[in-house]
Amino acid sequence: MSVSRTQVLRYRVHAQQLDRSPRKDRRPDDAALLDLGVQDTGPDGALWALALRGVPVTAHHWPSELALAWTLRASPHAYRRADLPAVEKALRPWSEADAAKRVINASAPLASAGIPVLDALATVSRTMREVVDEPMVKGTLSTRMTAELPEPYLRWCAACHATHMYEMPFRLAALHAGLELEPYTSPPVVRRIPRWPASQVGNVERADDSDDGPWDVLRGLLHLLGPVTPKQAAVFLDSTVRDVKARWPQDAVEVDRDGASILDADLAALQDPPHEPLVRLLGPYDLFLQGRDRDLLVPDKAHHKPLWPTIGRPGAVLADGEIVGTWRPRAKGKQLALELDEWVPWSGRTRTAVGVEHERLAEFRGMTPA
Repeated sequence: MSVSRTQVLRYRVHAQQLDRSPRKDRRPDDAALLDLGVQDTGPDGALWALALRGVPVTAHHWPSELALAWTLRASPHAYRRADLPAVEKALRPWSEADAAKRVINASAPLASAGIPVLDALATVSRTMREVVDEPMVKGTLSTRMTAELPEPYLRWCAACHATHMYEMPFRLAALHAGLELEPYTSPPVVRRIPRWPASQVGNVERADDSDDGPWDVLRGLLHLLGPVTPKQAAVFLDSTVRDVKARWPQDAVEVDRDGASILDADLAALQDPPHEPLVRLLGPYDLFLQGRDRDLLVPDKAHHKPLWPTIGRPGAVLADGEIVGTWRPRAKGKQLALELDEWVPWSGRTRTAVGVEHERLAEFRGMTPA
């Protein structure tokens, strides 16, 4: 089958519910993004992403129905609190190779010491659970963990002029220890998840069944960012292509776009996606911008570096399925201005809609537009 770029982008807008209107009677955890996790990086992180999907949330008012944890790519993500035990099981490494890929440079010293990464993650998570007997600032936890663990788990950090744990296993082990992040804390505060199952503390072994049940990262990725190739999925998940292919859903259908696939149930929506002209101010780490097929999302490579710099990402202006520019917040007191970069000349309708979204963002932050 032949699938056009326009079909793909319009499908993603709809699958990610960017075309949903706000409703005050909607639950804070009523969003498809939470099936995969919503990255919470920067002031316009998870809650703004949910607000853009019509969820009645505002900045600085974290809903009790949501929880925050270090998960995908060791970044903080929001989830439905009720889903956390299932999320932990689904995020257990698929294999020793997968675990080594996720912890990046921490795998080499562990291998030299003859310690499997899966065993290391289990050790770190059990130790972390014992240490965190009350809410604890990350730096304090790091110091305590350094005192508890032997050399293969530790490294000299030139930036800090100190010895401490490798960052990736430190973060990735937290959820396996039954720990969550306290929202709005910087530096992060780690705390125990209430009523966490004791059987899941330090248990990183997967069941033989390849089906992760209702919370499955590959299925969530195929649904929300499809079509996706196994290689793109592996990069998104910090996994190996071999492990991803071994877990590839049987109902994934390959479409004619570099071997990319989508779930069979989503095929009709991809072929004939609903389309409503809209403008959205996407946060810097919005899922719509997180696909690993950047050339598809932004064909002009001259715009890649301004949109995805190594440090200090801007937000993106989405107009009718296309990224047409970037935005940065400029707050002064209780007023919020925007610094806009138009990649193409905007129409009057687009400019007016950006103004409306500016007002929406300001209201979300409890400010007034300037």
